[in-house]
Amino acid sequence: MGGQGEPPEGTPEGAPAGGEDEYRSVVFDESFVRAARLQEYSAQERMDDHTHAVRRRAVRHRHFSKQAVILVLLIAVAFGTAIYMGVRHPYQTPVAQRPEPLRMTVIPLAPPGPVPGAEKPAELYAHSPAAQFRVGASGINLPSAHRTPHFSDGQVMSALTTAKDYLVESSLDPDVLTGGTVRSARILLDPQQLDQFDESFAHPTADGRHAPTGWLVRFDPTKTALAAPGIRVHGTLRVTETDKNTLEVTSDHTFVYALRPVGKDAKGEHAKASLFTVRRELQFRFDRDDLRMHQAELLVSYMQAGPLACSADAANQLRPLLAGQKAKAGGPAGTDPYATGAATALCGSLAGSAQPSL
Repeated sequence: MGGQGEPPEGTPEGAPAGGEDEYRSVVFDESFVRAARLQEYSAQERMDDHTHAVRRRAVRHRHFSKQAVILVLLIAVAFGTAIYMGVRHPYQTPVAQRPEPLRMTVIPLAPPGPVPGAEKPAELYAHSPAAQFRVGASGINLPSAHRTPHFSDGQVMSALTTAKDYLVESSLDPDVLTGGTVRSARILLDPQQLDQFDESFAHPTADGRHAPTGWLVRFDPTKTALAAPGIRVHGTLRVTETDKNTLEVTSDHTFVYALRPVGKDAKGEHAKASLFTVRRELQFRFDRDDLRMHQAELLVSYMQAGPLACSADAANQLRPLLAGQKAKAGGPAGTDPYATGAATALCGSLAGSAQPSL
């Protein structure tokens, strides 16, 4: 039987392979075969539709899904927003205002006559205006803390508590009163005021800026000692908001100390105890950093203290007139109104009603 098929005995060796001869020059490498977009129709498709046995496969276009595109855009927007907010944050903490130098005034109060004395300090207190004063820190009462437009109850209470702590450390601590230490009061101050504080104690002067007694109460330990530990205290604390970043606390307290002389003066009549009265009016300022760090900026310190001699230097240490002593005639040292850089010396008279009536 003749035809296009192979002979029954197979293709003779060396003979051309029939119809394949015309395709021998075409080489189908692997990449060509994989890239071919041909798909054979199924038997059913060939029966239903008389078309070619193969069809062209649809080209698939690779693309990102909508969800992926949206995710990328959201990440880009979030990243850009973070950078912008870091550079132009509308709620950045305001730059802290540099504290003002403390303005201080110390006014000695001279007694009209000899200073009253007694063997027992309790007797002196009982016959003085301080009879009903509380003892120690209990006399520094904190008012109720109420929130302000820009500060919470807790922040207001923090300002009041810090002000009280400063009053306790600078007016009631026996080590501070006797000139032994200043650290307990120093650590409660805004760090930017420490240079003025340190300069005051290194080079004390009555210039209204560098008097140690403007920062705290302290006596000359070579002349005076505490006669009793129970210092009498009475006064008030008041807090106000001055702006959205600042609280101010004003304190007004009277401290009454029982003192005795030491050394060669501690003999006879002069060995008796006497009372010494200090009225301190302080103004504190607190920014948000101060509230967080439990520190304060001291703006104003106004002190009246007696009995003192008008001629005594009250800038560095207080040298009270003790039992039986009286002020010398004359006022404070002369002040030259033509001189610059020095504060005018001030002195007042201690009212008789301010002393024990023995």
